[in-house]
Amino acid sequence: MSSSQGAAVSSDAGAPPGTEENHSNPALLRPRTVDIATLSVPQLRALQSRLSSELEHLTTSHAKLRSAQSKFRDCIKSINEGVVGSKSSGGGSGGGETDILVPLTSSLYVKGKLADREKVIVDIGTGFYVEKTTSKAVDFYTNKVKDLEANLRDLEKVVQGKSGNLRVVEDVLRQKVLSGEAGAAPSGSGGGGAS
Repeated sequence: MSSSQGAAVSSDAGAPPGTEENHSNPALLRPRTVDIATLSVPQLRALQSRLSSELEHLTTSHAKLRSAQSKFRDCIKSINEGVVGSKSSGGGSGGGETDILVPLTSSLYVKGKLADREKVIVDIGTGFYVEKTTSKAVDFYTNKVKDLEANLRDLEKVVQGKSGNLRVVEDVLRQKVLSGEAGAAPSGSGGGGAS
């Protein structure tokens, strides 16, 4: 997606203001590399703001994926210790039913009875539930954890790239401001700045 290389930043955000792109041409949809040393201070600030916003969004997404992965691990643990574990420990009060606490939220539980230790109801997403055997349920959640791990690794690479790009932009911006280019930069609303 983006990579930093010296004072160049790859951008997939489109053309500079005031230019039109033909999005039906696949060659124009490829990321472009821009030499950020040629950008004016206002353009660098806009790029810095956009990169900061993207980085914040990606970091939030990373945290949400980690949270989902943790919940799937908790489901595996609940099945292994609560359903299968209660069968092997022989606990329960006659009739094959075992008293359990059913989580309604992360901090609210209600009493319940575990009637069937062979099958569980699995939330497969978007409000759909499916009955599965305990082994298939554990397999389902294990696959979810693995898929999320792969997505997290990919997202971490993107976050590292964006962080690197942001550092490069901030360095160039700092250099331009210190050299006094901020006051000398023309403030035009057109496409490219002065060279």
